[in-house]
Amino acid sequence: MLLAGCGVGQTGHQAPATLTVTRDFGVRVVREVQAQDGATVGALVRGEPRGARFVNGVAADDDTKVHGGDHVWADAAATIARTPAVVGSFPEPFLHGIDGKRLPVRIECADARGAVCRQIADRLAAYDLPAARGGLQTARAPETLRVLVGPWSALRLDPAVNPLERGPRASGVYARMAPDGRSIAVLDAGGRSVRTLGAGSGLVAATKRTDERPTWVVTGTDPAGVASAARAFEEGTLEHRFALAVSRDLPVALPAAG
Repeated sequence: MLLAGCGVGQTGHQAPATLTVTRDFGVRVVREVQAQDGATVGALVRGEPRGARFVNGVAADDDTKVHGGDHVWADAAATIARTPAVVGSFPEPFLHGIDGKRLPVRIECADARGAVCRQIADRLAAYDLPAARGGLQTARAPETLRVLVGPWSALRLDPAVNPLERGPRASGVYARMAPDGRSIAVLDAGGRSVRTLGAGSGLVAATKRTDERPTWVVTGTDPAGVASAARAFEEGTLEHRFALAVSRDLPVALPAAG
């Protein structure tokens, strides 16, 4: 472990909650307004078409309560599978946490001393978010937000993210990593492959198993792909994205247009 720090506890109510309503997997923003603390997600999105609802990037039910600083996101796109977590509310859930509680953050890297690992830590530190940093699967704490960084060949054995090899019905992410790590299939909203990305390609995504906290991945087909994904790990690039592939530093929103 290279960095200490956890950032645990109540987030407070220094900032108002916000509501963003989009269409077509975040492509079109319909409205952005302040949201009332203590309101439920169902009350905030009443009258909107059914679809995905997230609070701080984590799938939410209608009775989920909103806390100060939370980002509520509703999108009406039809999906073939439930998406349990998204990256498009970054720096959430790291900044304001889940259910009003800020959680410790741990960055697990294939090369814990490498430049890409430091880059991810620095990006979080820019939001005053301390994070522990270490190797892959060297620690396990259930109440922790994990960011896994490295080539897919190194990350794939982690059970929290291995479902990325099986498509959206397993992972909620509209991309499929090849088991050998050498390619990324870009999928449309129906789960069909529309493009295959090869060498130098990356992926920034979040997934979540039942009763666990979200796990984020910053990965790629090779070191160049990981570096490209790390450069995309920032608010402006991830905003309103369910997940994001990167090809030659060009962002590819997921799911892709059919």
